[in-house]
Amino acid sequence: MSRVPFQLVPLDAAHDRAAFHSESEALNRYLREQATQDIRRRVAACFVALADGRRIAGYYTLASASLLLTDLPARIGKKLPRYPTVPAVRMGRLAVDQTFKGQGLGGALLADALDRAANSEIAAFALIVDAKDEAAEAFYRHHGFIALPDSPRTLFLPLATVRRP
Repeated sequence: MSRVPFQLVPLDAAHDRAAFHSESEALNRYLREQATQDIRRRVAACFVALADGRRIAGYYTLASASLLLTDLPARIGKKLPRYPTVPAVRMGRLAVDQTFKGQGLGGALLADALDRAANSEIAAFALIVDAKDEAAEAFYRHHGFIALPDSPRTLFLPLATVRRP
């Protein structure tokens, strides 16, 4: 298997979305039909991995969010200020084109999202995700994410664990 170098950039109008095909039709449709509107409305940012400088190999979205302090595991929540909510970044979508599956691109996209969230000048406690199925849940757990006690498919990773010294 050859390694394809990917360039991670914000999605823009010049990127061809029509050829993107992941295993999820909902994620394909989002990239083709909704992502640009969400970017324009400033409700989500979309980042794409480009292969050969032009083909979208994968993408993810980030948006601001919050977590209820009471939803966090007690051992973590007790270490935080007693505000009702804590700031977070939500990764709403993550998809890899089927052609690039099995090359570690999903993990690379997640690492890029964590890096962007952890090194932003805007404070956030964690990156949160909603796993759509057991495979997605296993993927996030493999990367150290912790499930919320009352919502096992909603997982988070404290950004302090990924910040560079």
